[in-house]
Amino acid sequence: LARKNLLTLEEIARIGKIFAENGTQKFRLTGGEPLIRKNIQWLVQELGQYDGVKQIAITTNGSQLRRVAPALKRAGTTRLNVSLDTLDAENFARITRTGRLHTVLDGIAAAQAAGLDNIRLNAVIMRGKNDQQILPLVDYARNHGLHLAFIEEMPLGDISHNREQTFIASHEIRDIIHARYPLSKALFGSQEENGPADYWLFQDGNPSRIGFISPHSCNFCADCNRVRLTVEGRLLLCLGHEDSIDLRAMLRGGKSDKEIRDAIANGLQHKPEKHTFSVSEKPIVFRHMSHTGG
Repeated sequence: LARKNLLTLEEIARIGKIFAENGTQKFRLTGGEPLIRKNIQWLVQELGQYDGVKQIAITTNGSQLRRVAPALKRAGTTRLNVSLDTLDAENFARITRTGRLHTVLDGIAAAQAAGLDNIRLNAVIMRGKNDQQILPLVDYARNHGLHLAFIEEMPLGDISHNREQTFIASHEIRDIIHARYPLSKALFGSQEENGPADYWLFQDGNPSRIGFISPHSCNFCADCNRVRLTVEGRLLLCLGHEDSIDLRAMLRGGKSDKEIRDAIANGLQHKPEKHTFSVSEKPIVFRHMSHTGG
């Protein structure tokens, strides 16, 4: 992407301020990889100072954590989600194409040492690719004071594998875990976490939580309270649709905060009722998650 097409951190902060003034309490910086963005800690600090904002979360692949964890903590980061699909180094390199597992694990340790104690691992499990990693990931989370969420693969972008063959439903993963470590449904619902994850607790008292995000097997669209701002300034009303509002054009076209706020409010009136994800059909959205940004 050409740099001129990317929102500046100041532009993102301005949009964040507009959302905060209208009741948004939580921001999540994701990607792509948000931690490669120069001065990302400035944006964290800026968003966190707006009235009513309670949480600044970051979703990262962990590759930069060892370098920036202390700065993120100082800036006010309240939560980290780290993508980690396997603990096998060779499998990790194959899945990520370029990643080194030890770099991510060292980054997680650095984040904990910096005082970032609300860390969740995110894992997408695919049959025949990393389905033998379910229990190793659970053990790692339990042994290191981490939470863990298993996310059903979202059919975004055209890929080489057959999603219908690799798909594993959340209840299958939960059954595997429950056979080793009995689980109980968390008393709080997803709304307490302000997100789509369905959380379970270990009956043996281990403080780690296991979450399941199930866009296929347990559609959560009716409770969706999220929109996503892409790195190019498109406000996506749903990840499963291409409908969007071009906020970059409004920012750079001299529109006032009120005009931008009104455009957002009008767009939210047309937020899709639900996505149309299907593992058995070709995706209708050819935008990969890694290209969405936000």
